[in-house]
Amino acid sequence: MNKGLYIKAARGLLQLPIIMGLLLFVPAWTLDFWQAWVFVIVFFVCSLVITVYLAVNDPKLLERRMKVGPAAETEKVQKIIMTLAMFSFAAALILPAIDHRLGWSHVPTAAVILGDLLIVVAYLVFYFVFRENTYGASTIQIAEDQKVISTGPYAIVRHPMYSGALLSMLGIPLALGSWWGLLTFVPAVAGVIGRLLDEERFLTCNLAGYADYTSKVHYRLVPFIW
Repeated sequence: MNKGLYIKAARGLLQLPIIMGLLLFVPAWTLDFWQAWVFVIVFFVCSLVITVYLAVNDPKLLERRMKVGPAAETEKVQKIIMTLAMFSFAAALILPAIDHRLGWSHVPTAAVILGDLLIVVAYLVFYFVFRENTYGASTIQIAEDQKVISTGPYAIVRHPMYSGALLSMLGIPLALGSWWGLLTFVPAVAGVIGRLLDEERFLTCNLAGYADYTSKVHYRLVPFIW
């Protein structure tokens, strides 16, 4: 039992709603923002479920997933991409909060619920990815005994984790009741595409069998599209 790992994971979970709350309620300048409360609860519960699942079933993957952010990356281009990704995620919260404060958008409740459901579906995708791929680190790296994963969601697209991430980024502005927040989806897509193309280059050069895998699974993010 890695007590230190579990304490670190618990600390990260506890920090999550605090950080998200600051990014939402300070720009909104009100606590009367029910969409934000529901969103924070949904996001936190999904994160908690995934964290507990990994802690019980795959602690090594949990440890890999916790090494995240620009500082954890080894290549300069990935440091830049991850820095932009962090700002993009923050903007996906701050812009809807400002939208709520100024009353720019009038998003129906059904669309808000759809946004929360997209976040849940994204975490369901993450679950299937983690269940299939114990090498799914947050950074681009090769583990000592790593092999190509071509089953489960990896039989459909080459980067299902990123597919789930984009679902989440699409759902966040809707869940927060902001049409203007959807603008943050554009840099999110650009960042994901840049990261996965660089990741494919790295894996093709360093992971045996990955080139053959890419010739069999043609779609990177969205089946029948790209």
